Amino acid sequence: MSIKSRKFAGKGESVASHYAFGPLEDDIIIKHRLLTRTTTTRGEPPLKKLQKKFTTFALEIEKEADNYSDCERLAKAFLQELNTFEIPLLKSKAVIDANVREKENFDDLKGEINKQIVQAQADIEDLKRQLEESKVERKHKEEGEAIRKLIAMQPPRSETQKVITELEKEIAMLEAENTASSRTLDLRKKQFALLLHVVDELQNTIEEEQRSLVEEMKNVVDDHNKSGVEDATMGAEAMAVD
Repeated sequence: MSIKSRKFAGKGESVASHYAFGPLEDDIIIKHRLLTRTTTTRGEPPLKKLQKKFTTFALEIEKEADNYSDCERLAKAFLQELNTFEIPLLKSKAVIDANVREKENFDDLKGEINKQIVQAQADIEDLKRQLEESKVERKHKEEGEAIRKLIAMQPPRSETQKVITELEKEIAMLEAENTASSRTLDLRKKQFALLLHVVDELQNTIEEEQRSLVEEMKNVVDDHNKSGVEDATMGAEAMAVD
């Protein structure tokens, strides 16, 4: 049996255990005790006791003396010890068989639980997928309901068509007015260009007349100056004659 010493730690500390034997040594000791049918370290092991009785019986048989009664007594003691040793073995075998069956049942149960876990995980994933699909479907329904309400708020198709027809008429009128305005603008551009041409011609004519007038006035002044000079010359000659 392994010797333990435990240290009780305070709150929040782990409890440390110290073993005199390691796990491997513990397994060897437990196996040996099961084979020898000993549960404690005290007393003589049953297998050793059985071995001693068998050895005593065998030694007694090998004696050449007339010891039939002693051999019978030792044989009965050996058989009694053998029965005593066999009964726990049968019990141990029954316990082992029960443990094996229990382990098989546990393995089957573990496999079934693992299958259920896998199935549950698959069901969870499927439910998640269904939830996402439900969310998308609900969103589409909400959007469709919002569109339906918006459509319900709109006027009937006949009124809408009437408004569209009136707007098309107004557009046609505006296009006609725009065409007329464009033609009027083109006409005004042509008239304005003609006016500019006339004004340019008139300005050239005025400038030409002004130049002619200046030239004429200049000639008159020159003629007047020439006449004054001739009169003065004649007057001077007349005064000289006198």
